[in-house]
Amino acid sequence: MYHCRDHLEIYTSDYTLQVLVGYCAVYIFMQTFMIPGTVFMSLLAGALFGVLKGVALVVITATAGASSCYFLSKLVGRPLVISLWPDKLSFFQAQVAQRRESLLNYMLFLRLTPTLPNTFINVASPIVDVPYHIFFMATFIGLIPAAFLTVRAGIALGELQSVGDLYDFNSIATLFLIGVVSVTPTLMSKPKL
Repeated sequence: MYHCRDHLEIYTSDYTLQVLVGYCAVYIFMQTFMIPGTVFMSLLAGALFGVLKGVALVVITATAGASSCYFLSKLVGRPLVISLWPDKLSFFQAQVAQRRESLLNYMLFLRLTPTLPNTFINVASPIVDVPYHIFFMATFIGLIPAAFLTVRAGIALGELQSVGDLYDFNSIATLFLIGVVSVTPTLMSKPKL
């Protein structure tokens, strides 16, 4: 694994622009069309670009891909989402309607915690009328903590035994705590009569 990582570092150093463009194109494509594996792309960002550049790259490409998925779903996704996740969609629609006044906080909570899968959030948000600016901000800000953890783990790529090694108890607890803090204003607001 170390040998492969050394070759990747040399290649990235020699062909920085090509690697960067290729990486961005693949990540955005995977996010747009809901192809599993972006966690490995985030690990790769850490291995190739380091923590700061890696996190920036992951957050920007993940947000661009999620935005593309949002608009693709808005254009043609309604029948697919309704047929695949009717119950989950009804639940999400009710939650969005109930939390309309503090929707950014709720969407941040969803991005920061594993309450609903990010793929579902990407395709269902336009269908349940989450405004794009709210979706964009929640995605951009909400992906930063998880991106940081995954990219940081990518630096130690040669030492990982499984994907489960990425997240220890403290990492999961931190993400959960950030999620609780983000949704607290929503929970504390009084319902309108």
